[in-house]
Order: sequence, then structure tokens, then C-alpha cells
Amino acid sequence: MKKILTLIPLLLATSLTFSYAQNKKVAVVTFYVVKQIGLGDFGGAAQAASMKLSDDPNFNMVPLLKSFHGQFFDDYSKKFPFDLLPEDQVINNDAYKAYVPVGTATSGPFKDMNYNIPIDGYKVVLPLMGHENERNLLKIFNQCDGVMKVYIDFDLVKIGFGGMGVVKVNAHANIALFNKDGDKVFSIKEDAKSKSVSPLVGGVPVMTVDKIQPMCESAMDELMTELQKDLPKMIKKADAKL
Repeated sequence: MKKILTLIPLLLATSLTFSYAQNKKVAVVTFYVVKQIGLGDFGGAAQAASMKLSDDPNFNMVPLLKSFHGQFFDDYSKKFPFDLLPEDQVINNDAYKAYVPVGTATSGPFKDMNYNIPIDGYKVVLPLMGHENERNLLKIFNQCDGVMKVYIDFDLVKIGFGGMGVVKVNAHANIALFNKDGDKVFSIKEDAKSKSVSPLVGGVPVMTVDKIQPMCESAMDELMTELQKDLPKMIKKADAKL
């Protein structure tokens, strides 16, 4: 009987802690894909080819973004120890719709160079120093315990030496959570490489739609599989709490 009585407070505390975590709410405030392929390992000729590819309307990243968005809300979100605010309450919020994120080019030569494509209704909130956007958005969604930013981007990785070899696309999923004080709770970056490859010609990757698009699709397939497996472990390792 004494053991049973000792266990009751422990069980109640565990139950209350679990309930408290489950009742917390987080607003996803950005969800986008970066269309421009990163080329940190390559020179000017490759950079120019990447810019040209980004401007090509046939290079369509929207299906990949929508697929990832569906997987995120239908599956990955269930692994978080908190609830996500329904999307319609985010994108239909008048203050959110009126908000212009810090870092948005509203004039000048970069105004129309938009390589960041959001899911319809979302703002593109760039990863800037100081977390000013996050603090502003926490004021808009002050009924929540935090805000979350989600985006995917890609770069090319060289396999081989010198001007020889091939390249693969590396896909990155970026998920960051900020608490009510605007402090980062965790930042997850999961990577996965495409199974398919593209050749190097004179040390420059072939940056055409028919080469790069299938590699991006392959990399995203691998990435979503990896996230399914690794996300619970990554969240569990987070040091801070909401």
C-alpha cells in the first residue's frame, strides 16, 4: 500500500507534465523553398549557370515544396511534443498578412529577384541575425508559446577530383523553433544527397533543367525518408524548452 501511495504523486506529476507539453501551441510562420542552387565549391561560370537555371520557368520547385509541406503537417508534426496552430489561423491573420519581414527587398535591383518560393499564404522569413522577425511574429501570435520556421534549400556536391567527376544535389530541411522570448529552442538541419548524378564538363557542372530537376527530386525523396527516421531523436536532444 505504501508503494502504491508513493507512486500516485509521481504518476500525477508525469501526467500533468505530459498534458502541459501537449497543450502548448506553436505557430509555423514561414514555409518556403530556395529555388537557387547553392554552389559554394564552384566558380563564376557555375554561379552564372545557376542564376540562369533559377530564372528558367521550367525549373519548377513548387511540387517538391508542396510534397514536403504535406509530409510535414501530416506526419512530422505529430512527432513534436506540442501542437501546431492550424495553418488557416496563421495565413488568414490580418496582422500577419500585413507584416513585411525584415530583410525583404521592397525596392532596388533585388526587388524582383525572388528565388524564395513560399507555400501560398506564407511570408518568406529569412534566417537573419538578431531574431527581429521572430520577436515581431511572436507579438502577432501572442496566444502561442513559440514560432517555427521551415524551409528547404539545395546545393551541389562534387564527387571526384579536379575537373573530373560528377555532382550530386544535396537537399537540406531547416526547422527552427523560437520561444516566447524570441530565443532559439532548437534548430534542425537534415541533409540528404540525390542518388542520381550530373557530369562535370571542364570542371563546371551541367546546370540544365533536365539534369538538375530529377536530382532535386531524388534528393528530396532521400531527405524525407531520413527525416522520418531521425526527427524524433533530433527533437529529443534539444537542450532548451519552450
